Amino acid sequence: MKKFLKQFKLPLGVALVYILLFVFSPDIARRSSEVTWEYFLEMAFILPPVFILMGLMEVWLPKDKIQKWLGNDSGLRGGFFSLALGTLPTGPVYVAFPLAASLLHKGASITNVVIFLGSWAALKIPQLMVEIKFLGLPFALTRFALTTIALIIMGLFMKAMLTRFPDKEWLKSRENLPD
Repeated sequence: MKKFLKQFKLPLGVALVYILLFVFSPDIARRSSEVTWEYFLEMAFILPPVFILMGLMEVWLPKDKIQKWLGNDSGLRGGFFSLALGTLPTGPVYVAFPLAASLLHKGASITNVVIFLGSWAALKIPQLMVEIKFLGLPFALTRFALTTIALIIMGLFMKAMLTRFPDKEWLKSRENLPD
């Protein structure tokens, strides 16, 4: 029983909060349940195509190509490619995390994966178009350039930190998977 409680402490805690909300504040509980349901539906429609895309990526993109395009020796070309990969798609950033994990598994550098994730989160082309329309071209281009510079610095910083203090525990679960 202790093992069960320890293993499921977060879902049980959330369930307890919902029960308390239903007892003491039914209106907040109702609104919270509606938001939870909407988020669940969003995830149910977005995640299956992401998993299909990941499976296709695992099959179609050989490890040596990822290492060539996005690996430690890819240089500026890898950074530009990561930036382009991150700016093109639309959708929530949580979709990018499984893709980033797959890229890491196939040999992409930490720097390029950070640039990919950051550009997915902050440099989407549709977002840039809206900024140009409402805030003007100078603002949009300045923000885009400064964000790009910040992403490169963050990527290099992450690479330096993970090189200095390596912690590969998070990769162990992926080591036994086929290439």
